[in-house]
Amino acid sequence: MDENPDIHVELMAAPGDQYEQRLMTSLQGSSGPDVFYAHEPTMARLIEAGVVEPLNEFFSSDESYSKLEDFPEGLYGPAKKDEIIYGVTPDVNPMVIYYNKGLFEELGIKSPQDYYDQGQWNWDAFLEVSNQLVSEGKRGFIIENWWAHWYSWIWSNGGLIFDEEANFVLPDNEEAKEAIRFIDQMVKDGVATYAGSLPQGQGVDAMFMSNQVGMISGGRWFTPQFEQSPNLEFDYIYMPSNTGELQNPVGLPVAYMAVNGSSENKEAALKFVSYYVGQYGQEARTGEGGSAMPSHPAADEATLAVVDDSKHFDYFLDARDNGFTHGSNLAIDALYPGMSSDIGDEMDLMFLGSQDVEVTINNIIEEVLGHLEE
Repeated sequence: MDENPDIHVELMAAPGDQYEQRLMTSLQGSSGPDVFYAHEPTMARLIEAGVVEPLNEFFSSDESYSKLEDFPEGLYGPAKKDEIIYGVTPDVNPMVIYYNKGLFEELGIKSPQDYYDQGQWNWDAFLEVSNQLVSEGKRGFIIENWWAHWYSWIWSNGGLIFDEEANFVLPDNEEAKEAIRFIDQMVKDGVATYAGSLPQGQGVDAMFMSNQVGMISGGRWFTPQFEQSPNLEFDYIYMPSNTGELQNPVGLPVAYMAVNGSSENKEAALKFVSYYVGQYGQEARTGEGGSAMPSHPAADEATLAVVDDSKHFDYFLDARDNGFTHGSNLAIDALYPGMSSDIGDEMDLMFLGSQDVEVTINNIIEEVLGHLEE
């Protein structure tokens, strides 16, 4: 607003509960906000409903603070249809493993970094340290149930649900099925705990900060609160690999900034988005206290300037860059409204012990085929 005195921006806080449904209702009723965040599956619904503004023309103009080609092509995913782009990622949050370094040292357990340095940070090593944590009365690992978690484990085994041409390959992809069986078995054996089964009030982050669990997975969003926890000494490690390679692609969660197609302030809204997602907007948000990684490469310097050198922050960069290199690392199911949540429902039943893993795999295949046929 300092640079644009004719534009006034008002931040509207919205509760996370039912956010997507409230957003869709307001946009379809022509009463929605000028600019808004939209998660991957939401973008497909917004485009399908015709309520979101195309960005190509404005971002190619002199009025824009950034250009669409500034951002890695692989990040557009469900925000791009028929070469038209409707949303841009203001940041990106690659998945890594957080491990409680202090707890590992206290219990005399070999650290994930030691295994990694020896080229042995694989599924066997992951199970070994998890079992040691459990034998000492701690939880080994907490697993959550959404696409970035499933895909990270599947890709760590060289598996695929969809191939690079977006063909559905899970029915014949044994590596992907093996990964689903692996995470199911971890929960069955008590090596991992399903986050959906935790008692109320025992969240993933709270349990990690209270030294009750050795490992969790997530993006940089955990880092700010963990750094404020005086009794926690933690570090990062890349997702364990079962392919013989030290690093495989991991989930790259993003959200998009988009503009209401019915906005009465469309030019101002487009200009604001181009600034917010651009280099200067990202430097302000991904630097000190940041909870995500830049999706605009020119903003990296501001992020790296505030990094704690005692931690292996470079794994965030590796995970992000591997995602960029491998093209669209977003879940293909985000392109199909409802598909991701349907897969999650099947996984939930499996993690809770209410459904056999083979039934789960078959049901996922049937769910996906149903969406593709529609």
